[in-house]
Amino acid sequence: MAPEAVRKVGDKLVRLSRAVARRRRPDGIGRSGDSSVLRMAARWNEPKTGPAPARLASGSLQQAIERASQALFDQQKPDGHFVFELEADCTIPAEYVLLVHFLGETPDLELERRIAVYLRRRQGEHGGWPLFEDGQLDISASVKAYFALKMIGDDPQAPHMERAREAILAHGGATRSNVFTRSLLALYGILPWRSVPVMPVEILLLPRWFPFHIAKISYWARTVLIPLTVLNALRPLARNPRRVDISELFWSPPEQVHRWPSGEHHRFPWSQIYRAVDRVLRVLEPRFPAGLRRLAIRRAVQFATERLNGVDGLGAIFPAMANAVMMFDALGYRPDHPDRATARRSIDRLLIVKEHEAYCQPCVSPIWDTALCAHTLLELGGAEGAARAGRALRWLEPCQELETVGDWAMTRPRVRPGGWAFQYNNPHYPDIDDTAVVVMAMDRAAREARLPENAELGPDFRAAIARGTEWVLGMQSRNGGFGAFDADNDHEHLNHIPFSDHGALLDPPTADVTARCVSMMAQLRSENGDDRDCDRSLQRALRFLRRTQEHDGSWYGRWGMNYIYGTWSALCALAATGAGPDAPEVRSAVQWLISIQNPDFGWGEDGTSYKLGYRGYEPAPSTASQTAWALLGLMAAGCVDDPAVERGIRYLQRTQGEDGFWPEPRFTATGFPRVFYLRYHGYSKFFPLWALARYRNLKSGSGQARVGM
Repeated sequence: MAPEAVRKVGDKLVRLSRAVARRRRPDGIGRSGDSSVLRMAARWNEPKTGPAPARLASGSLQQAIERASQALFDQQKPDGHFVFELEADCTIPAEYVLLVHFLGETPDLELERRIAVYLRRRQGEHGGWPLFEDGQLDISASVKAYFALKMIGDDPQAPHMERAREAILAHGGATRSNVFTRSLLALYGILPWRSVPVMPVEILLLPRWFPFHIAKISYWARTVLIPLTVLNALRPLARNPRRVDISELFWSPPEQVHRWPSGEHHRFPWSQIYRAVDRVLRVLEPRFPAGLRRLAIRRAVQFATERLNGVDGLGAIFPAMANAVMMFDALGYRPDHPDRATARRSIDRLLIVKEHEAYCQPCVSPIWDTALCAHTLLELGGAEGAARAGRALRWLEPCQELETVGDWAMTRPRVRPGGWAFQYNNPHYPDIDDTAVVVMAMDRAAREARLPENAELGPDFRAAIARGTEWVLGMQSRNGGFGAFDADNDHEHLNHIPFSDHGALLDPPTADVTARCVSMMAQLRSENGDDRDCDRSLQRALRFLRRTQEHDGSWYGRWGMNYIYGTWSALCALAATGAGPDAPEVRSAVQWLISIQNPDFGWGEDGTSYKLGYRGYEPAPSTASQTAWALLGLMAAGCVDDPAVERGIRYLQRTQGEDGFWPEPRFTATGFPRVFYLRYHGYSKFFPLWALARYRNLKSGSGQARVGM
C-alpha cells in the first residue's frame, strides 16, 4: 500500500475513534456499554500483544536504511551542517505581510501572491485556520490570516473569504482574539488600546525583588515584550497605504466592547489580583512622569540593541524581531539606520520561497538539526556515516558560545558561558537542550567513531565537552530539573497576569529537557568515572524525573508532541543511568507506550493533548517521527524483541517514500502548548532512520543501547 494511502486509512480510523469519544459523557462512561463501536475504540488502548507478523527480512531493513541514508547524506551542506525548514501556523506569514504594510514599505507583489497561495492552502475545512494540521479553528490565527489575505488583495466576497468570515463570527468574532492579536489590531487602529492589558515600559526599571522583573520571565517573553512595551507607550499607527480594515469580523463596534477575554489557564486568586492591578495601572499610567518614561524607553532600546544579534535578529525569533523593527520605526529611526536596517534584513532571512508558494519561518534550527543528524549518522555507522558525523560536529564546535554572558547569568552569575544556541547565532540565549545533545554526540563520536585527529580541534572535542557540561550543570534549577534557557524560571503566578493569556510567559524545568541532561550526565559518567558534582546533579535530576512521571506511566513533552516525546526522552535517560526493564518507572512507561500503538502499528499524538482538561491519551494518526520516538524509547528500555517494536519497524518500512524519507504533513513539535506548534521538516528525515539503524544494531549486537540517546 502506498504511504499516502496508509496515512489516509489511519486518519479515517482516528476520526472514527474521535466520533466514539464524543458519544461519551463527561465522566468518561459510554452511553452504551454494549456498543460494538465503543468496543472497537477501546482496542486502541489495548496492549498490542500476541504473535508478531512474519520476521522482518534483514535485506529489506537494510535497503530501507540505505535509501534513507543516501537521502540524508544529500541534505548535508558543504560545510558539514544540516538545516531543514521549520514551519509554524499561519500567524507568522500573516504577520510578515502585515508588518510590511505597517511600515508602509512597497510590497513585493509576487512574494505576496505566493504567501496568499500558502495561506489559502492552510485554511481548514471549518473555514478558519488551525494551529496544527487538522486542528480546530483558532480565532487569533484566523483573524490574522483573513486580515493578511484581505491586505494582499483577496476579494472579501470570494468563497474562501466568506467561509473564513462566517467561521470567525461563529466563534465570537475578532474580539475573542488573544492579547498579541489585539495588540496588532490596536497598532492598526482597529481596536482601542484599552482592549490590550496594561504593560507599561516602566517595568524595565523595577527592582529585582519586585514580584515582576524581566529576569523572572522566559527569554522569548523578554525579547518579545520589551520592544512591545515601547510600542504600547508610543502607540504608533500603522501606515496601511491600502487602508484595509476588518470591521466585518466584529459582532459589535470594538469601541463598545467592555469585557475582553482572558486566558483559559487563569485561576483564582492570582487572576483576580492581577486584573485589579491592571485596572489600577490603567488609571495611573497616563500620570507617570515623562522623564521616567523616557528613561524606561532608553533602557528598552539599550536592551534590544545589545541583543540585536546582527542579521540573525533579536532573540533570533520572528515575533521579537518584528517588534524590534516596529519599535525602531516608532522611535523615528530611518529605514537606512544601521540598527533598523539590520533588524529588517533579519526577518527576510526567515522566508521560505518556493515555486508556487511562500511562508515565513518563526526561526531557524541549524544547531538542533545538525546535532540530531550527527546522532543519526553515528547510529548509522560505517566509514561514511562516521566521516559525515565528524564534519557535522566540527561545524558545531566553533558555534559554542564561550564569551558572551547571556541573560541566563541573571540567575546564575557565577557560571561560565559554554552552551550552544538553537539558531546559527544567538549568543545571549544558548539552549540547554541543544547543548546536552551536542555534548553527547561529541562524546559518542570521540569514543566510537574514531574521527581523524585535527590539530585545532583535537581528536575528541574534550575542551568543548568540558565547557558545555560545566554550563549545563550550572543551569540546574533548585528543584533538580532543567528548563530550556534559564534556571529557576518558575514564578508561576506571573502566568496569571492579563498580558499572559497564552500561559507561556515562563521557562520552568520540564521532564523532556531534564531527561536530556540526565542522559548527558550518565553518558559522561560512564566514560569519566566518579565526579561528585556531576553525580549529585544527576541524582537530583533523576528525582525530578521520577517525581514528574504521570499516573499512566508517561512523561509530559514540553517541546515535542507530547507524552510520546516526553516518554522517549525519559526512557533514554533512565536506561543511560542503568535502570533496567524491571524498574517500576520503566515498566509502567513501556506498558503505556505499547498500549497506545495505533492499529496501523505506528504511533501518533497531536496538539489536543495539551488541553487543560487532558485526562489521558487520545488517538491521533500515526506519524513517522512519533513512531520513531516510541521505538527508540522502547529499545532504550530493552524491549527490542517485543512484537510492538517489530510492528513499529514494519510501519516505518511500509510508509517510507520514494525519495527515501517519510511524508509527514502533521505537526509533531511544540512552541507553546495550546498556543503555538511547530513542524520540523527534518524530523521525518532523521528520526525514522535513527530508529531503523538502532533496531538493526541491537538485533545484531548486544540488544541494549549504550549511549544517552
